[in-house]
Amino acid sequence: METTMQKYFHWGAIGSLVTLIVWCVLWEMVLAPLKPGGSWLVLKAAPLLLPLYGVWKRDIYTLQWTSMMILLYFTEGVVRGWSDIGSLSSWLGWGEAAVVCVYFVCAVLYLRPYKRAAKKMARELLDKVKVNTVK
Repeated sequence: METTMQKYFHWGAIGSLVTLIVWCVLWEMVLAPLKPGGSWLVLKAAPLLLPLYGVWKRDIYTLQWTSMMILLYFTEGVVRGWSDIGSLSSWLGWGEAAVVCVYFVCAVLYLRPYKRAAKKMARELLDKVKVNTVK
């Protein structure tokens, strides 16, 4: 049973993932491409399409691994925000890093109750094993 906050975090994760996909495509095709007319760097948005269905369906495993994978996009955003010469491209890099932070926080906070439940079950199982082996 999901709480209201978990629903908000789930929708926040979906929204920020879709925003990041659109952000990457617009950045590399329209707003500030490396080459005029767009660049092949737009393909960086393709890996973000893979977990979209799993995030939509609330798949715990997908949310776990994407919370780590998304940090690559955070790194790219910070590096390009810091080093790009064009002011628009620099701002887009910092914006990408901000959207990634939103996804990361939403995914981790959505997964928090599941992680607690898993730890509790593991602790109970270990206690049960200890009781059975001590006898």
